[in-house]
Amino acid sequence: MDSGPIITQVSKEEVNSPLQEKGVQNQSSSKKPRNRSIFQSLFCCLCHDNSEPIPVNNNAPLLVEENGSVTKATVKYLLPEIKPQDASKICVVIDLDETLVHSSFKPVNNADFIIPVEIDGVMHQVYVLKRPHVDEFLRRMGELFECVLFTASLAKYADPVADLLDKWGAFRARLFRESCVFHRGNYVKDLSRLGRDLTRIIIVDNSPASYVFHPDNAVPVASWFDNMADTELLDLLPFFERLSKVDDVYTVLKQHRTTS
Repeated sequence: MDSGPIITQVSKEEVNSPLQEKGVQNQSSSKKPRNRSIFQSLFCCLCHDNSEPIPVNNNAPLLVEENGSVTKATVKYLLPEIKPQDASKICVVIDLDETLVHSSFKPVNNADFIIPVEIDGVMHQVYVLKRPHVDEFLRRMGELFECVLFTASLAKYADPVADLLDKWGAFRARLFRESCVFHRGNYVKDLSRLGRDLTRIIIVDNSPASYVFHPDNAVPVASWFDNMADTELLDLLPFFERLSKVDDVYTVLKQHRTTS
């Protein structure tokens, strides 16, 4: 856990500048390219390269020994041993940016949190908006599943956001950019490296590039920026209630994709 930045929770009255539509995404066409560069260095910005298809990998990570044989025994997984209270639960990997929150370097007038983050020796204020119904979503998901935060953002930003966001200890573990696989211009979350049975892993993410290795494990969500009427997290809860009781996620997720 990064101990550098001091975490500040603010009321809506403490930030005076108006919210820009889609926050920092509009900075890509602004006259300050340095801001965009800083944003890319901190948050989970992806550079897509569609020159050739990306292979699907539904197997555990493999290591090749000197004699050419393949072993799985020496792989070091990203997650610790599962806790006894979660032994019977499905593992749900949950993204952060544009799935649970939206963050911006531009001051917004209704920020839920302000996170001071040091970048290249300069302190920057990151303004964070919570997606509607995220509190209820995380509380219930933490009861139903072994929840893991997995973000391609840097820990020095994402860790303090998670400290403020997760009031219930829903996240049993947190994984950041260094746990991703940088593959053809994208930070990919390789679920086979978690150390859990792939038939009992779900990833909840707004970016298909994040789960290209395991699309059959995904519950896609729409990217969220500032629509305070959004109800997607709330609407998904009944589906997750049913999903928490299955032995194999693939059949249910396939049905969900064909009907959604």
